[in-house]
Amino acid sequence: MKYLVKKIYPYVALMIVLSQASCSKDAFTGANNNPNAPSTVTPGNLLPGVETSLAYIQGGDIARYTGLLTQQCFGFSRQSAAYYVYVFTSTDFDTPWGNMYTSVLGNNKDLLNKADAVGDNIYSGIGRVIMAYSLQMLVDEWGDVPYSEALQGDAQNHPGYDKQDALYDTIISLLNVGIAQLGSTSTGGQTPTTDDMIFGGDPSLWIKFAHAIKARIYIHQSKDNATMASQALAEANLAMADQSESAQFVFGTTETFSNPIYQFNEQRADIDYGSGTYVDLLTGLNDPRLGLTADPTYSDVGEVGVGNYYGNINGHVEFIMYEEMEFLKAEATLRSSGNIATAQSYYQNGITASMQKLGISDADINTYITANGTLPASVSDAIAAVSTQEYIALYMNPEVFTLWRRTNSPQLTPTAGTNGVPRRFLYPQTEYSLNGANTPQATLYAPKLFWDK
Repeated sequence: MKYLVKKIYPYVALMIVLSQASCSKDAFTGANNNPNAPSTVTPGNLLPGVETSLAYIQGGDIARYTGLLTQQCFGFSRQSAAYYVYVFTSTDFDTPWGNMYTSVLGNNKDLLNKADAVGDNIYSGIGRVIMAYSLQMLVDEWGDVPYSEALQGDAQNHPGYDKQDALYDTIISLLNVGIAQLGSTSTGGQTPTTDDMIFGGDPSLWIKFAHAIKARIYIHQSKDNATMASQALAEANLAMADQSESAQFVFGTTETFSNPIYQFNEQRADIDYGSGTYVDLLTGLNDPRLGLTADPTYSDVGEVGVGNYYGNINGHVEFIMYEEMEFLKAEATLRSSGNIATAQSYYQNGITASMQKLGISDADINTYITANGTLPASVSDAIAAVSTQEYIALYMNPEVFTLWRRTNSPQLTPTAGTNGVPRRFLYPQTEYSLNGANTPQATLYAPKLFWDK
């Protein structure tokens, strides 16, 4: 397998390439040789492209696949109709896998090499947090993936696959080093400002993002493990303190720099966001988020039923939000101590934060909390309730697929077959073709990920 480190410059050109990538399986393959690329590339040149690529890839195929599998949306035509009933092939995963390794991990490795070489600690710290987040997403969808032998260009065209549990340890190590670099008094010669499109160069917010990723890593492993749950709670307490500190990417108002859900709905529109399990759940709860996340009135672009917050041209791709950390604290509390009263406070905070983000009035929030904000008396039932509300709040975020696999909440009825809802992604056909000796065999159901118990 050959990992190419892409350098797509100037930045506007990257936006155009990315805007074309939402439906094309080879959108990134012809961009290596750019006559307009500068001969000297700095971390500041690389960072916006890495961040934008990550947002497009997560908000594109990965969010659509996980959204269909967890029934947050409904595939009614063409490829999405097939995916909704679990008809995937290995080639369907070529694009998200290839783009993650080239446009995110490859360019980010280049950023890290350049920043480390000159001691630009803020760029180095940001790069490690991005690497950790990207690896977490890869591991949670595929399991074992190449890392320690990958990203070396022609020096290693057939990298081995690292074990997923070992990669979780690698992620923690990346984050620990990144946190130290971001907190260093020696920032180096260059520091980010507007080239950091997530936090505007604020190292304190990147540190909080890093702790949020660590909290995810620990909560994923917390089933029947109170120690992991306690570690998750400790990390979440160091993460986002309010919604303003959430890690997300906000798009622009031009077609070449638009939200990937908006792009997809303009170009394909074969997903219905306004019906299905997610909508049925919100309807049954009389949830005021209905119409703001999924919109059964079908008044959006392409009339496919996605609310303006996520469906508008300048919508969001959310990495880790404040409300997720509040729900995580609730679950971690339940798993570590069983304290339902304390967990309920976090649970209500998560619901409130999710609704406030969408502009729901305090009166409507209070009405909903009165009706739905009390946790059941048993720990297992309380965890299910927390997970269900987190499922609602993390709309079209791939973390929902991990949440559902860990907790089986909400309960989903399989849309086809006798094997249940899929538990993982398939490895891409490009891997079997170019790195077949190392690529594991897998189905949509097995092997399960190490934390999927």
